[in-house]
Parts: sequence; C-alpha cells; structure tokens
Amino acid sequence: MSGLILETRGLSKHFGGLRAVSDISLQVAPREIHAIIGPNGAGKSTMVNLLSGHLRPSSGQVIFNGQDITGLAPNQVSHLGVGRSFQRTNIFPSFSCLENCLLAAQSRMKNSFRFFRRSDSYPLVRERAEQALQACGLSSKGHSTASSMSYGEQRQLEIGMVLATEPSFLLLDEPMAGMGKEESSRVVELLAELARDYSLVLVEHDMDAVFSIAKTLTVMVNGQMLASGPLEQVRNDPAVQEAYLGDGEEQF
Repeated sequence: MSGLILETRGLSKHFGGLRAVSDISLQVAPREIHAIIGPNGAGKSTMVNLLSGHLRPSSGQVIFNGQDITGLAPNQVSHLGVGRSFQRTNIFPSFSCLENCLLAAQSRMKNSFRFFRRSDSYPLVRERAEQALQACGLSSKGHSTASSMSYGEQRQLEIGMVLATEPSFLLLDEPMAGMGKEESSRVVELLAELARDYSLVLVEHDMDAVFSIAKTLTVMVNGQMLASGPLEQVRNDPAVQEAYLGDGEEQF
C-alpha cells in the first residue's frame, strides 16, 4: 500500500520463551490517529518500544517513510522524525515549562550536549520551544515550574517536549493515564488538533478517548493482533467484542 508513513511487517519480539509481540503487521497513513488497545500484558508498550528503537525486534521489519529503520537506536529513530512519549512523565520538575522544551529542542542539534552555553541563547531553539508550548496549549505557562503544574498539565508538557524535537510522527504511550475526566478531555482536544499536522500511534486504555479521536484501530491480545483496520469495523468485530466483554453480547 502506498502513501504510508509507518508500516510493520511481521514484527515479533521474544524474551526467552515469552512471545511479547508476535507477527504484527500494521499500517499508519499520514495525518491519522491509529490507536492500539488491549488488556494489560497484550504487548502494547513492547510494540511502542519496538517502533521507537528502544527494543530490537526478534524478527520482522519497521518501515518509516519508506525507509527500513529496523534495529536503529532510539536517537537515530528520533532524528528521522519519530517523537515518543512515555507512560510516566519524563520531565525536569525543577525547570520551567519553557526550559523543558528548550532542552528537548536542543537535543535535535548536533551540539546538543554543549551545556556550557545556555539553550535559550540559540534563537532557533527558543523559537521551536515557544512553538511547542503553544501547540500543546501551555503558552501562558512558559515560566511556571514544571513541578507546580497539575498532573494533566505535566502530561501536556511532555507532549510539548516531544513536539519541540520537530517530529513528523508521534508515538504516545498512554498519555491520559491517571487523569480525571476534565484533564482527559483537554488532551483529547489537543490530540485531535495535532492530527491535522501529524500522524500518531496512540496506546491508550481510555476507550471513550480512543473512540472519539482514532481513525484506525489495532487490538492486541497476548502479543498477537486480534484485529486492525477502520475504527468502526474493528470496534464491531465479534472477536474483539468477545475478547473485551466475554460474551460478545454488548457493544463498546
């Protein structure tokens, strides 16, 4: 299929005798949110780690923008345009929101580890950081210390830090974990806005959020792909219904 931004072909990861991910082939088109759902232990986070280079696959391929990136290191994958967030917040709590984004933006530069020079002394870096804060909805919080922010705002900041690295593709691992309904709603709005410019793979347990913003859906169970395709088609798949609800008589 042409026009894909991300594709996996028979992707598998084994840890000894444990098959964490087995023969997964998925496709993500430009400017769409592709959600990956499944119960705990389904292999979702392992899948994200394989896509981002944090794990090397046992077999199979990862194709990004037509390029085979299988086995590349995380920094190499990042420099190709893949931005990734984690299940737990990955911010610098004692730094301001702007400083967090400045450091993220600077990480994409060849001289990113010249810490003796202030990050904000680079005009381009500061511009990227400010744009990222605006994109994640925190432009008014630039000088606020990250530790003073609510949990939901900290997750928004982490997305802003990912955006500051100027990715073309986003891997978001449970960005709404631990949030209340109001905070989740803000992040849903943010992700819907980001989908206008980015392709996203979203791992998430909040089914209401997934069904409100995802265009395509992959369901994983025990490391295997149960179903993958357009949201409504997968949502109404009898096998998916049974896996989630037991008897298949109810709908999501």
